[in-house]
Formats: sequence, C-alpha cells, structure tokens
Amino acid sequence: MELDTLSRQLLDRFQKGLPICAEPYRMIAEVLGCEEQEVLRCLEQLHEGGALSRVGPVFEHRLAGASTLAALAVPPERLEAVAQRISSYPEVNHNYQREHFYNLWFVLTADNRDHIDAVLDEIAADTGLPPLDLPMLQAYHIDLAFPPFGTTDDCIRTAQ
Repeated sequence: MELDTLSRQLLDRFQKGLPICAEPYRMIAEVLGCEEQEVLRCLEQLHEGGALSRVGPVFEHRLAGASTLAALAVPPERLEAVAQRISSYPEVNHNYQREHFYNLWFVLTADNRDHIDAVLDEIAADTGLPPLDLPMLQAYHIDLAFPPFGTTDDCIRTAQ
C-alpha cells in the first residue's frame, strides 16, 4: 500500500497515543493542518488497506480485568480461516502468525479469568485445536511504537 503524506504523518506521530480530549480527531487535524474529515477518511483507508488494524486504547489489563497470551498450532491450510475466526471474538485484542509449531498467537482480555477460560474452551471446541494458555506472571513495560517514517520526538503529549 502506497502511503500519502497524511497517512505517513498519522502513523508516525500518533501511533503512541491519541490526544486525550473530547474531540481527538479534530485535535489531530489541527496539528496536521487538515480537516477532521480528512483524518477520519485517511484512518478508514489505512484500515481498509491493511496498514492499520485498529484505533483504540491499550488498557493495563490487571486494572481492567484479566488477560492471557494464547497460541494455536494451526495446520497451514487452515491458518487464514482460523485467524479470521479468532479475530471475530470481541475478547481478542490482536492475533498474528509466527514461524513456529504454535503459529497463531493472540491476546485475550476479559473481565475475569473465568471468562478467559470460557473463551479458550470455546476456541478449542470451535477450531478443534487446543490453545496454549500463557498468562502473564511478571509485567514488563516495552515501548511498542516504531517510528516508521522519521522521529516521534514531536508527538503531542498524551496520557500514557
């Protein structure tokens, strides 16, 4: 996907956080010197083109409920279908393919551990594949932002 200037600016400057305010897209537009509708249209195009999977918060899971990292060993010919099915669960934050016996990894978040267990059981029944459940034992903060087109030094300060 070829990215235009606005797309590059959005991805470079706002991947680490959106402005915390009543109208974040309007504030982004002001910073980037465009209209709010242009920002929304650009985000939609990035999503449709596969360059952006979602726009949303990342919560401290221990304060918001429970979560776990999970993986499935999916036969290659079923990988796309199983990944789509996993993505359909509202409890799944994201999933991704890895080059490993366990080749589909995903994060589940729910209000409590019992709910996580129920979703893992449902996934096992639905796919016929037993999930590997890897709940977090120790938290480490890792900055997952990558400056794809330049520096993020001039990002708007946002609540982290």
